[in-house]
Amino acid sequence: MTKRPFDIDVAMKRIAEAVRPFKKAALFELADEGFGSVFEILIACIISIRTYDETTLVCARRLFKLARTPEAMSRLSPERIDAAIGESTFHEPKARQIREIARRIVTDHGGELPCEDEVLVSFPGVGPKCANLVLGIACGEARIGVDVHVHRVTNRWGYVAAKTPEKTMVALEGKLPKKYWVEINRLLVPFGKHVCTGVRPKCSTCPVLDMCRQVGVGEHR
Repeated sequence: MTKRPFDIDVAMKRIAEAVRPFKKAALFELADEGFGSVFEILIACIISIRTYDETTLVCARRLFKLARTPEAMSRLSPERIDAAIGESTFHEPKARQIREIARRIVTDHGGELPCEDEVLVSFPGVGPKCANLVLGIACGEARIGVDVHVHRVTNRWGYVAAKTPEKTMVALEGKLPKKYWVEINRLLVPFGKHVCTGVRPKCSTCPVLDMCRQVGVGEHR
């Protein structure tokens, strides 16, 4: 079929409607539930690394029942934290990491985690993706959080052409309107999980098929 030029405004509007029946991405869901502080979103993002959203939600909720502030979290042992997040991938090092981050926030920042990129990425294991998600969701800054779904979908569209999530983030920063910088992660995570899947994407029911270049798509539904 002949493809129309890609219109990001039209695409975002259509996708917002398409993902309405699906659960939100984990960090956005937690923020809606009231776990939206800078510290809570950072901790939830750490838990989410290499972990399914469904598991992330269970682990984060369980941990936040024990502690929701850096001071309270720093008083928990790594073993107690690990017991709360045990279903997540790499839970033991994450537990040690979470406690150390909490301790550093108390000792270095008076117990309040600031909305500062350089502070966030100074913590071990916190990269640009988590930092941007924290700044976007908890701090209201225009930041792009590129996970596997955002990387795969935007490259499949042909909207950007980048080999890694990090390079996709840079490409999107140069092209995507700022009003969508936070929104793109919120929408493309459920879209990538349920429609534009990694294997056999559901192209026949895709709301942006008329614009998508289907880069790298072989078999589809």
